[in-house]
Amino acid sequence: MNANRFFRSFKYAAEGVKAALAKEQNVRLHFLSAIIVVAAAFLTGLSYSEWLIIILLIGGMIALEMVNSALERVVDLVTGEFHPLAKQAKDIAAGAVLVFALASAIIGLLIFMPKWF
Repeated sequence: MNANRFFRSFKYAAEGVKAALAKEQNVRLHFLSAIIVVAAAFLTGLSYSEWLIIILLIGGMIALEMVNSALERVVDLVTGEFHPLAKQAKDIAAGAVLVFALASAIIGLLIFMPKWF
């Protein structure tokens, strides 16, 4: 295993996160939402297992949004013209983000609501 190559991979990954934050409005929105949720979690006093769930949901949401953005770029790179399959690929990926966002919101409500009311 080449150590330089290994550590370069982290550099490239960090560049990917930086590019996503710079270019993708939805990624910025998810990061902002994550900050709000983490602040609410600190103020609410979540249990260890609740923190694990929240961290998994935040990480999963941001990662899925970044995968969606990457897929959109690849589709745009492959075809500059409208193609129904390209549209479907982009729509399905966006739909996956929506499904995970809705599930995350419901889980968040199930965690926070009993503590607030």
